[in-house]
Amino acid sequence: MYGAFIGDIVGSKYEFNNIKTKNFPLFSKGCDYTDDTIMTVAVAKAILQSRRGQAEKGRDDKGFRELLIESMQDFGRRYPAPTGGYGARFWDWLHDRSPEPYGSYGNGSAMRVSPCGLVAASMDEALALAQVSAEVTHNHPEGIKGAEAVAAAIFLAKYGKTKEEIRQYISENYYDLNFTLDSIRKTYHFDVSC
Repeated sequence: MYGAFIGDIVGSKYEFNNIKTKNFPLFSKGCDYTDDTIMTVAVAKAILQSRRGQAEKGRDDKGFRELLIESMQDFGRRYPAPTGGYGARFWDWLHDRSPEPYGSYGNGSAMRVSPCGLVAASMDEALALAQVSAEVTHNHPEGIKGAEAVAAAIFLAKYGKTKEEIRQYISENYYDLNFTLDSIRKTYHFDVSC
């Protein structure tokens, strides 16, 4: 999760002012946490709460999905103005008394999913947690796919798989990664979709 936090902070000043170089300061004026760090913490809290409830037999605890919604709304309301802000539909979801998924295929589902890959004991568990973490808001197939791909990569890295093994898994199951950053740098433009 530290990697997710650091990447979020370092990239925050470039989210709406993209750059196409590898030469930039990592931490500089204008860098700060965003909604993605806040929601990553919310996902981690919900996982921990649901596992605590499972470990204590006889408790009538809420499931991960319900705890996740509560945690995301709680953190989003406590931190209402992060760098970059929240998307309009997500903002409405944060304040809805009966929040429902809204079909998003934006990258938020992939940005907050790192705890799912980190805590999972199997790939199936990583993917199941990722799906739930996505579909409370981002229930479009592409939103779920993005979350699963990131959780899978984190899970594989946690168990010592090489970059090439991770690339192969993601290419076979989610996205074609048959390119280099240098090959797309000139034509690439930012897209918020997963």
